[in-house]
Amino acid sequence: MAKYFLIAGEASGDLHAAALIEQIRQRDSEAQCSGLGGDKMVAAGCRLHQHIRQMAFMGFAAVLANLSKIRRNFRIAEQALLDEQPDVLILIDYPSFNLRMAKFCRKQLPATKIIYYIPPKVWAWKRRRIHAIARLCDEVLGIFPFEPAFYAKYGYTCRYVGNPTAEEVLQRSGLTVQRSYSETVLQRSGRTIAILPGSRPSEISHCLTKMLEAARQYPDYQIIVCAAPGIEDAFYAPFLREGETLTRDTYTTVLQAKAAIVNSGTATLETALLGCPQVAVYHLALSWLIALIRWAQPLVFSIPYFTLVNIIPDREVIKEYVANEFTVSNVATELGRMLNDEAYTKNMLASYEHIRSLLGTQPAAATAAQIITAIPAQKR
Repeated sequence: MAKYFLIAGEASGDLHAAALIEQIRQRDSEAQCSGLGGDKMVAAGCRLHQHIRQMAFMGFAAVLANLSKIRRNFRIAEQALLDEQPDVLILIDYPSFNLRMAKFCRKQLPATKIIYYIPPKVWAWKRRRIHAIARLCDEVLGIFPFEPAFYAKYGYTCRYVGNPTAEEVLQRSGLTVQRSYSETVLQRSGRTIAILPGSRPSEISHCLTKMLEAARQYPDYQIIVCAAPGIEDAFYAPFLREGETLTRDTYTTVLQAKAAIVNSGTATLETALLGCPQVAVYHLALSWLIALIRWAQPLVFSIPYFTLVNIIPDREVIKEYVANEFTVSNVATELGRMLNDEAYTKNMLASYEHIRSLLGTQPAAATAAQIITAIPAQKR
């Protein structure tokens, strides 16, 4: 009877961990799964020692204000690992916490195999972490096709198992691998602009007003705002004018929209895979910081872009407007180009097709589970 201990510290990690647990249990019906995570992991059959509600602290201020809770979470995780004595420890993103747990596990439970599924984005920043990841983990299972080559430059191994976002888009949208995203978009008859303002209240508050003002420059189009899970409709009400719609069916909305304004994050990749022309935005509290970031980017960041849609093919596919570049005028101008310049849109869609081909169709959770469940079998 194999024991698997999973640690996910955020909502996205909970989602990906749950999918992985389901695949593990399909291959090992007697698998015992426990760890730290959320409701989706519980629904998949995982016994929790701590919930992500007590773990998901974003930003320096939030971390500083919750140091005592963070220390307590470390103690809970350490004791749980000692109690469970798992065959495999599976880390899902959440690097600051998970790398510490990997170090603890390597020292205290040397027989436990450590797998990093969805490793930290060391190719973007904090490149030095790659050495700790390689030293502490028995397997690194990446979700971006360029990660194996990046690890290989340092003499390390990373396996690409597929991209869970691409997999989820196919499953939830009804699109197929054979169906052309370009054809899907060009055949749309609707005149709507989709707005995806983010998943956290703070970023929505900072971004949505300017996103809406840019879209309102095109009154012939209906504006539809895509609400985030866990945020009530009432939160969005003060931002919206009469005739502007709030929806929770993001995929259908994006599939039907003529163009989208998207807060930078995984949503930009989802929008690309759904074949919707888009412009990406991101708010920074100090607008002057963008000048410093752009100047220091070669020193601090390993890549010249902020959005996955540009990072994956390593070239500009969509416009990124960050901090002081994120203005109503800039966004409205780019939106107009996407709405009115067919050649421009076709070129963007062709680039989306290229991204889809780079990601491939390999099922991430299933591929990762096959690798992970083979470990206890080898020990036996």
